[in-house]
Amino acid sequence: MDYIKRLSEITDKNQLALIHTFGCQQNENDSEKIAGVLHEIGYGFTDDANKASLIIFNTCAIRENAEKKVYGMLGALKPLKEMRPNLIIALCGCMANEEKNIKKIKSTFKQVDIVFGTNSIQELPRFIYEYLSGSNRVFCTTEDELIHEDIPYFRKDSVKAGVPIMYGCNNFCTYCIVPYVRGRERSRAEGDVVEDVKKLIADGCREVMLLGQNVNSYNGGGDAFANLLQKVADTGIDRIRFMTSHPKDISDSVIRVMAENKNICKSLHLPLQAGSDAVLKSMNRKYTSEWFLQKVDKIRDKMPDIALTTDIIVGFPSETNDDFEKTLDMLRKVRFDMIYSFIFSPRSGTPAAKMPFVLSDDEIKANFERLLEVQNEISLEKNKALTGKTELVLVEGESKTNPHFMTGRTEGNKIVNFPAPHSLKGEIVPVKIVKVGTFSLEGELI
Repeated sequence: MDYIKRLSEITDKNQLALIHTFGCQQNENDSEKIAGVLHEIGYGFTDDANKASLIIFNTCAIRENAEKKVYGMLGALKPLKEMRPNLIIALCGCMANEEKNIKKIKSTFKQVDIVFGTNSIQELPRFIYEYLSGSNRVFCTTEDELIHEDIPYFRKDSVKAGVPIMYGCNNFCTYCIVPYVRGRERSRAEGDVVEDVKKLIADGCREVMLLGQNVNSYNGGGDAFANLLQKVADTGIDRIRFMTSHPKDISDSVIRVMAENKNICKSLHLPLQAGSDAVLKSMNRKYTSEWFLQKVDKIRDKMPDIALTTDIIVGFPSETNDDFEKTLDMLRKVRFDMIYSFIFSPRSGTPAAKMPFVLSDDEIKANFERLLEVQNEISLEKNKALTGKTELVLVEGESKTNPHFMTGRTEGNKIVNFPAPHSLKGEIVPVKIVKVGTFSLEGELI
């Protein structure tokens, strides 16, 4: 059945949709697909809930705070739904793939009309049609694990784009919900990925981010990701990034391809998670701190100026204060350019959720503050080393803090703000770094 055609016959031509996106780059990419499907139906887009006829929450289940925020926003929409019964409220993404959330939405958040998971975006026209036709709530609780190509995109950013290369994860880290809500690993065909990149180049895109829960497991691992990376580099796209790389799977061939191709950015996100071997084993990370240091040495041997970032979890249930000191020691040894740090959030259904805590909440919070102090000092020192140097910056748009400044990123993925005309958006320009902070740089256009 052609649900798009049928919807066009029963819906307002001037309808607007609002999409709230939470979580990772994969979710951002999914929202662009959702927007593409809605655009085909005939929806325009708005940031004003009062003007929207459809509001979609594309959710994240990685941390408890993300779920609480979604439920808070859903609760705040109840009066709006009562005033405007024709408003459609939908929830999708990772939260929609957890049974506990389905039950809660059914019983408590009755203002939510449609719920669908991460692999059902292509079915959105059917869900909307079924709801409008019967006025019954629509819950899609079963999903296939096929890869659905040819879902349209509607992208806000013309300069950069995410390109998924695989979905799901087979690692089952004990703290992580992803394998349960995103399913097992499945990879897109190499030719489909390359074709996507070529289309983006034709549309004026300058940078792509290859996306996957573990990109190094693309097509089963080994040299497959390195081969794909080379073929994407051969398209001539100006800049290539990728994430996320599981440290245990990043191969010598990937390191070699990164080093040999100028358009593959010399920046790498390599999630450490913890510096203690005991905690890493409890997390089921499958590497040791010494192994991680050897991998970093190998990467820096091929690319001395590479910018490294990482993820750190503080307060994992089995973590002691001695374990935490080992994490600080790893930060000092590796000297990451930046870290993404989180206090452990138990996820129902994962093994770590059943583990007893060693440290108190106060100890965990104090350790988290110490972690930030140590890393912020390292980040600032690394940024200071760039003072006076000229960096090539991809101009992404107007600075959020100064309308006379433009903002962009270096090859090392550092944010640079500098005075420049708006016409430079999408250009790669030389910028001299004149001032540095912990999280961003200030420059002068050369």
